[in-house]
Amino acid sequence: MEKYGATEDDFALVAVKNHKNAMRNPWAQFHKEFTVEAVKNSAVIASPIKLLHCSPITDGAAALLLSGEPRKYTDTPVYIKGMGVAYDTMNVFQREDPTFIKASNTAARTAYESAKMDPRDIQVAEVHDAFSPCEIMAYEALGFAKKGEGINLLRSGRTMADGDLPVNVSGGLKAKGHPVGATGVGMMVEVYLQLLGKAGERQLQGVERGLVENHGGTGATAVVTVLGR
Repeated sequence: MEKYGATEDDFALVAVKNHKNAMRNPWAQFHKEFTVEAVKNSAVIASPIKLLHCSPITDGAAALLLSGEPRKYTDTPVYIKGMGVAYDTMNVFQREDPTFIKASNTAARTAYESAKMDPRDIQVAEVHDAFSPCEIMAYEALGFAKKGEGINLLRSGRTMADGDLPVNVSGGLKAKGHPVGATGVGMMVEVYLQLLGKAGERQLQGVERGLVENHGGTGATAVVTVLGR
């Protein structure tokens, strides 16, 4: 906020967007929309973070079938085009820049290189918005925006469900829910459904390439996966 001009309205807009997306997801934990003001007026957790900036801890399960010969099981497989895993210090105060998820950035660069793609090729993304500011930080770590400019990407509307780079169409961890051990696989399932055109009411049009960014330990560990048909 001090360095790049982000505001509480920006953090709240992430929550508003993802709650709106969750209204179209029958598996989401929350089917309730909020306004920016409602988010800003919710209980303080650790200023400036409010209750409605935070994901819930959710009950849930998700599963994937992985195979080196997927056409034995389906005529419409989705492929892992690239994947990266990276690590950083557990303690945020030890990092060069606490506003940047370095592990996700490193993992993303590996995934893009493996997939022979770059951020401009991604058509839909599910990112680890355990807290609303984390989604904006993910935009920058994944190369969707330059450092410090994630707020501009959000404000432009491009990451809304009807934008050209929809992020967390499922409702994200914020509104779909955060079942911890199942979270990353659940994010993969969402992109899988989008790629197959089976996401129901929230289905996007013409999706052929998607990305999942999942991190833990405040960004100490990150996995980024590029998926395609």
